[in-house]
Amino acid sequence: MPTPSSCGVRVPPWYVAGPISSAAVDDPRRWVILDVGETIIDETRVWETWADVLGVPRATFRGALGAVLAEGGDHRSVLERFGGSRWHERAAEVESAYGGFRRDDLYPDAIRAIAGLGQAGYQIAVLANQPATRAAELEAVGVRVDVMAMSEALGVHKPDPAFFARALELLGDPPASDVAYVGDRIDNDIRPARGAGMRAVWIRRGPWGALREDRGGDAHLVVRSLDELVERIGGVWA
Repeated sequence: MPTPSSCGVRVPPWYVAGPISSAAVDDPRRWVILDVGETIIDETRVWETWADVLGVPRATFRGALGAVLAEGGDHRSVLERFGGSRWHERAAEVESAYGGFRRDDLYPDAIRAIAGLGQAGYQIAVLANQPATRAAELEAVGVRVDVMAMSEALGVHKPDPAFFARALELLGDPPASDVAYVGDRIDNDIRPARGAGMRAVWIRRGPWGALREDRGGDAHLVVRSLDELVERIGGVWA
């Protein structure tokens, strides 16, 4: 079984290569992969930091972002509107002002749900489109899972099918149907996860979760919190 270190990913100190055992799960190979933004981390402070750096009132920025997403647009068009075509050059300034994840950025149910999934016998991973440094930041705020890796370290990003193929490699190549991917975006998470053969779980919170619709019926399960996920996760394999 390949480990995170063999795939170029930092190994958390609690990483265990072998499957956990539990009578609570019919098949101990089953995994739950959690996205980061708007799944375990509330990104409100991210957008507030962008608004501050670009000199835009926070309420104005939030309104513009919501309007664009509701119409099916891309959040980058909001950054370009307020920051010009070279808005991405401000990313380092934004990161410095943001300062990385803090404990209060975690959704209140995040740590509780990770513990609950583990107690139910599932193996848990956190794999997301994020800078490589976010893994250590998540560890620092108390996120403890079996496998953790960010897209920058992996060298692939969602919604590229290669991201989900690499995810399966990190988990030890279980059948894709034994893996549930939980995320807030239909385009980045739900549709490609289902396309990869995984069970797709849509968490409807944050801008994308609240304003988009699953018109293609790609989600195997829809929840509005991680607490609800813990209660209903078994349903994706029913």
